[in-house]
Amino acid sequence: MSQQYYFKVNGMKCGCCVSTLEKAIKQLPGVESVEVDLDTAMAVVKGTPSVESIRNAIDAAGFNAILIPDK
Repeated sequence: MSQQYYFKVNGMKCGCCVSTLEKAIKQLPGVESVEVDLDTAMAVVKGTPSVESIRNAIDAAGFNAILIPDK
C-alpha cells in the first residue's frame, strides 16, 4: 500500500541541491513520486519504500533529514 512521507531536509542551498536529492530518492524501489521544495526545505515522498531507505538516500546525497510524522 502506498504511503506519503514528509521529511524536513537540512543542507539544501540551491536548485542543484533539489535536483540531486530528487534523483537520489527516485532511484529507490517503490518510489512513485518525489517533491522537494527548497523554500520550505521539505521533501514529500509517495510510494512503498521504507523510511530508513529514504533517509539513507538523503544522507548519501549529502543532506540530513528528519521525518515529520503524520503531517
